[in-house]
Amino acid sequence: MKIQTTVNIGKLELKNPVLVASGTFGYAQEFSPYMDLKELGGIITKTITLDAKSGNPAPRIAETASGMLNAIGLQNEGIAKFLKDKMPYLRKIKVPVIVSIGGDTGEEYVKLARILEKTKGVAALELNISCPNVKGKECLVSQDKEATYQLVKQVRSSTDKTIITKLSPNVTDIVEIARAAKAAGSDAVSLVNTFVGMSINVRTRAPVLGNITGGLSGPAIKPIALRMVWQVAKDIDIPVIGMGGIMTADDAVEFLIAGASAICVGTANLVNPAAADDILAGLKQYLIQNKLKNIKHLIGSLQ
Repeated sequence: MKIQTTVNIGKLELKNPVLVASGTFGYAQEFSPYMDLKELGGIITKTITLDAKSGNPAPRIAETASGMLNAIGLQNEGIAKFLKDKMPYLRKIKVPVIVSIGGDTGEEYVKLARILEKTKGVAALELNISCPNVKGKECLVSQDKEATYQLVKQVRSSTDKTIITKLSPNVTDIVEIARAAKAAGSDAVSLVNTFVGMSINVRTRAPVLGNITGGLSGPAIKPIALRMVWQVAKDIDIPVIGMGGIMTADDAVEFLIAGASAICVGTANLVNPAAADDILAGLKQYLIQNKLKNIKHLIGSLQ
């Protein structure tokens, strides 16, 4: 049976809904020995900032029950080096490249958006306004609906590219933040970023992470992430990209049924470098087994 897996995210047409999440897939080249990158629906890069960032002190990753904590702190080489060293390879893959951008001010996001607006091979921007591991940020942009609205509006006025706003789960009401992003002109929202957590070494009585706290990801957060995706997807009429503990094809199917138009594979990439490939194959098999000719018949089909 021939199946149709194409989905639309703003101006983007993805050949399938399987994306790889920012920060867990490097710049794609690292994963080329393990899978055919051309099969992906799209690649979301590690978050890029205007200037290089060294990130947080080590240790920066810790295993937890059914998940992991990370406190990388947006380590990256900065936009100039990214364009020089990473974009040439990403362009060659010939799948949509979504560049994740971050900054300390709205002006920094705007500058990045203007640079990337002119960059060949950049299909869309992900606004990372929800990383919980950046020092000096007691309150994230994505934890305040007005701040979210203002930042997205600034970027919207600076680019015609598709904008995906990445939301934090560390809020009282994620739906109101999603509404603010949509009202400001975001073409889609992605959720969820990691939950703030910590781990303590009981022998030394010291934090396991050098940053003390970190972002919790992996299977442990999936039920909460799924609930949030469902809440947002039934409330707003722009695409939702779901993520949070997706390890298998069945996990991906759950998010699509809940209303996500696409999904991101994150922590699973660190466990199995071919995870996204496996999930895509399983998703196609699910459609065939359930006699669904179009992936869109699955999206938002919760009974």
